[in-house]
Amino acid sequence: MKKTILSLVAGAILTCSLNARSLAEIKAEDNIKIGVFADKPPFGFVDKAGNYQGYDVYFAKRIAKDLLGDETKVVFVPVEAASRVEFLLSNKVDVILANFTKTPERARVVDFALPYMKVSLGIASPKNAEIKDISELNGKTLIVNKGTTADAYFTKNKNGVNLAKYDQNTETFGALLDGRGAALAHDNTLLFAWVKNNPEFVVGISELGDIDVIAPAVKKGNTELLEWINAEIIKLGEEQFFHKNYDETLAPVYGNDIDKESVVVEGGKL
Repeated sequence: MKKTILSLVAGAILTCSLNARSLAEIKAEDNIKIGVFADKPPFGFVDKAGNYQGYDVYFAKRIAKDLLGDETKVVFVPVEAASRVEFLLSNKVDVILANFTKTPERARVVDFALPYMKVSLGIASPKNAEIKDISELNGKTLIVNKGTTADAYFTKNKNGVNLAKYDQNTETFGALLDGRGAALAHDNTLLFAWVKNNPEFVVGISELGDIDVIAPAVKKGNTELLEWINAEIIKLGEEQFFHKNYDETLAPVYGNDIDKESVVVEGGKL
């Protein structure tokens, strides 16, 4: 992990002459580039009509509406988990809203705004071979996405687990469906949704490690944009925006199985 962080910092130095767009530049160019997932329903995905949808996308559209007066002025940039930091460092996006968990390592190279969601790691496995305890993974293959908190957690705490790492969510879940691993570790909020559509699987471990937060991120030092986003999150809390977001994008997937208060963070306050 330290090598990865150092390499990202080194890469940032190479592009130091290219500053992130300021708030004034974003307004002048009349668009905001926001990195989201294209393959992680219900948080960020492309529907059959080719439109971006999901919890993060719903928030991104509101940012564009309040900043630029029109939600269609957001330019969605598809990212993968392992590329989120690099896309900020290289100025490919202004903001990352790709279900980005705040960690101390990431906070060294990007600036996180206030949180808008809570999350923990979970583990999904086949119902007929359910993994209920981490010790049951000893000597078995666990599937993870590169660059995720699950990747970082199990790279540090292998405990006899063999890791199979994939770049894209579609590859990761495809590997589980194909039986290339005994289980898959990912954000529990994503797994709860996925098993709804794949009932032959179950989230045998629903919380692993710490409860973390999801937050927007901007390039390190882009203080003006960061402060605007923080003020926006606080303002949106006054109208319970993220609860409405949950009702529109997550509740149809989760149903009554999940307590929204265990997921939603309103006004940036835990």
